Amino acid sequence: MKIGELAERSGLSAHTIRYYERIGLLPFADRDRSGQRDYDASILIWIEFLDRLKTTGMPIRDMLRYAALRERGVGTEVERRELLERHRERVRARVADLQACLLVLDTKIAGYAGERQRMPKDDATAPERRRKPAGARKARAR
Repeated sequence: MKIGELAERSGLSAHTIRYYERIGLLPFADRDRSGQRDYDASILIWIEFLDRLKTTGMPIRDMLRYAALRERGVGTEVERRELLERHRERVRARVADLQACLLVLDTKIAGYAGERQRMPKDDATAPERRRKPAGARKARAR
């Protein structure tokens, strides 16, 4: 498939595909007789995996490390697994943080559910922030 079709099917722009090739995240494509890139459909699975890694926040240097190990093939499975296990732990920690944030949001939204369900503390006004006027700080000795 040509780069335009790959871009359409993968959701990546042609520019991003060429960039990923250049930095080593994607293998270089075969070229047809006219010199245009010609991709095998199996590349879509790899691109989908890369997208999952990106979505979960894997740094590009780790994605590049994984791609390089993958390219080396058999014998790198242990290193690839360890890299993914470390990333999984970071993802789990991030999910836990997001769950805590979601709980705070749900609690706040529930406070706005209706007058009868509202807690008096939900209507409390925030304390006024007072700023010192400009120039009110004591000058430091130099």
